[in-house]
Amino acid sequence: MANQRLNQQSTILSGIQPSGNLHIGNYLGAVKQWVDLQAYYHVFIMIADLHAITVPQEPKELRVRTLALANLLLACGIDPEHSTLFLQSHVPAHAELGWIFNTMTPLGELERMTQFKEKSDAKGAYAGLLNYPTLQAADILLYQPNAVPVGDDQLQHLELTRELARRFNNRFGETFVVPKPLIMQSAGRIMGLDDPTKKMSKSAESQSSYIAILDTPDEIRKKIKNAVTDSGKEIEYNPSAKPAIANLIAIMSAFSGSSEQEVAEKHNGKGYAEFKSDLAELIVKKLAPIQETYRKLAENPDATLKILKQGAKNARETANETLNSAKEKMGFVL
Repeated sequence: MANQRLNQQSTILSGIQPSGNLHIGNYLGAVKQWVDLQAYYHVFIMIADLHAITVPQEPKELRVRTLALANLLLACGIDPEHSTLFLQSHVPAHAELGWIFNTMTPLGELERMTQFKEKSDAKGAYAGLLNYPTLQAADILLYQPNAVPVGDDQLQHLELTRELARRFNNRFGETFVVPKPLIMQSAGRIMGLDDPTKKMSKSAESQSSYIAILDTPDEIRKKIKNAVTDSGKEIEYNPSAKPAIANLIAIMSAFSGSSEQEVAEKHNGKGYAEFKSDLAELIVKKLAPIQETYRKLAENPDATLKILKQGAKNARETANETLNSAKEKMGFVL
C-alpha cells in the first residue's frame, strides 16, 4: 500500500509502456499496488503506446504487445468498474498538451533528464526521446491527479511535471493541480536476478534477469535456481553486504506478505538451494491464477477492445475538459 493516504475523492494516474515482457518487478512495484489503490481512489491507468514509439517499433509487434498488456493488467486485478484503463493514443489531448508544454520547457531542462542521457548514444537520439518528459507531464496533468505513484527513479520526471504545472499556473492562472509523489513502501525496486545492482527491467537483453508474469513454472524454477547469490551460506537481509540474497528475500517478502526479517528468520539455517526452491514454488503459486485469467481474456479480444474503448471515452471527457481550459486561458479560439 501507499505510505500516504489521500481522501477518497482523490485521483491517481499511472502508466506503463507496452514494451518487453511484464515481469514480477513491474507487478510487485506497480501493478499490484494500483490494484490495491482502486479501493480508495479513482485510478486512471494508461498504456503508454505513444511513449513506446520514442524507439523504433514493429507495427504488428506493437499491436500484439499492447493488447497483451491490457489483458495482463486486467488479469492482475485492474477492474474497469473502479479504474479507467485506456490507450494513450486513443486520447489526442495527450499529444496536444504535450506540444504546449514543449513550448514552455527550456531545451537545457530536457537535456539534463537522466533518461535522455542514459538512452541517447553517440549517434544521437530522436526528438521524441528528448520530449518524452513533456508528453509525460501532459499525461499526468490532464487528469488533475492529487498524486502519482512513483519509484525513486521516477522522481526527476515528476518534479519537471510539477514545475510545468506551477509555471503554467503562474503565467495563465490556476489550471493544473500540482500532484504529489506517492512513494510505495514495499517492493518499489526489485533488482535483476543476474545483477542485483541493476533494477529488474522488461527490456533487459538477458531473459534470465527477470521473471515474466507469463513464464511457465519450469522457467520460473530455472531462473530462480540460476539467480546469482552472495558469498557465504547465511540467509540474512543485508542489502549492502549481501545484495543478491537480499533481493531474493525482498521478492519472497512481497509475495508472501511477511517482512524481510521474518523471511530471513524462517529460513535461518537453510542453504541457498532450499531457500531458492521455496521462493520458486511461492512465485509459481502466486502467478498461476493471473496466468489462468490472462489465457481466458486472450480468447476474447473483442471484450478487451470494448474495455479499452470505453476507458478512452471516459478519459477523453476528463482530458478534453482540462485541455480546453488551458487553451482558453492561453488565448486560443475554441
